Amino acid sequence: MSGAAVAAVAGAGGGILAQVVTYPLQTVNTRQQTERKLLRLPDADVTPSEASKTTLQQFIKIINEEGPSSLYQGLGSSIVGTALSQGIYYGVYQMGRDWATNKNKKSIGTLTSLAVAALSGCVNVLLTTPIWVVVTRLQTEKQARKAKLRRLSEAAGRYELETGVRDRSFVEKPVTTAGAVAEMYKEAGLLGFWKGVLPALIMVSNPAIQFMIYEALLERLTAKRRLNKAGFKNISASEVFMLGSVAKLGATLVTYPLLVIKSRLQAKQDIGTDDSLQYTGTLDAVAKMVKHEGFLSFYKGMDLKIVQSVLAAAILFMTKEELVKLAFVLLRSNKGRKLPA
Repeated sequence: MSGAAVAAVAGAGGGILAQVVTYPLQTVNTRQQTERKLLRLPDADVTPSEASKTTLQQFIKIINEEGPSSLYQGLGSSIVGTALSQGIYYGVYQMGRDWATNKNKKSIGTLTSLAVAALSGCVNVLLTTPIWVVVTRLQTEKQARKAKLRRLSEAAGRYELETGVRDRSFVEKPVTTAGAVAEMYKEAGLLGFWKGVLPALIMVSNPAIQFMIYEALLERLTAKRRLNKAGFKNISASEVFMLGSVAKLGATLVTYPLLVIKSRLQAKQDIGTDDSLQYTGTLDAVAKMVKHEGFLSFYKGMDLKIVQSVLAAAILFMTKEELVKLAFVLLRSNKGRKLPA
């Protein structure tokens, strides 16, 4: 098995574990990012009391009103997306590093590593954006439906008072992956599955910055350490965990506004009753957010995102490194075995 294949499988395994562990945090954070509040609209979907809720209060509110399973809405699609995303990213990244190393006959520098990481990220974004559009839809669908149903229930209540007949057509139906895909296609066609691809491509700088910081720290840490019997530098899982945390923290602080814009473009666009809450593209979203919500809207939910991203990255790096070590140990063991006569 090639180094690129090992990196792809290990990256996918680490990404899946990190996604499962941190998914509830991701769901709440996506809802925070896509909350749209215009102070001049008295009937906006997010009331001042809701907007000022702490993260813990938002968790409790979702569990009480929608059930614990709502925190895992879209997890299946997310796992598929994570496996493909991490597999593609680490596979392309390792192939690029191997090619650059073989060409230069020496270890590649920071700038080359950054360029390889950026290229890997672009390939990953273009291939997996449709999956993440669906995941974002599933994470925010109940939030959007609840606001819409609130308006419709008011109309249904008036209808019942006037006629004496209860209209049951406004009951919320369970959201499925197939339903989200069909709705997305109906709303925006095939190109709709690449909504938010521009900020996502710009956000390629996030993992690029993350890897640059991680590898710089790892190189400094391992520079004076000796190889162990298995041929690896003595780096503990806890040390990798800490390096991954620091690297992701730095990258998240720089690129978070792009993530908010991407999430808003990919979420259902009928949240709210005002055109100022709906976006036709990236530049339109930026202009309307600045005009109607202020610059702080670009940092909604950043505290929770930092916790989720840092924890997920640390788990991913730690798991990936351990899986890579295990894979090479197994490969060496198999090579050492003698075939039966």
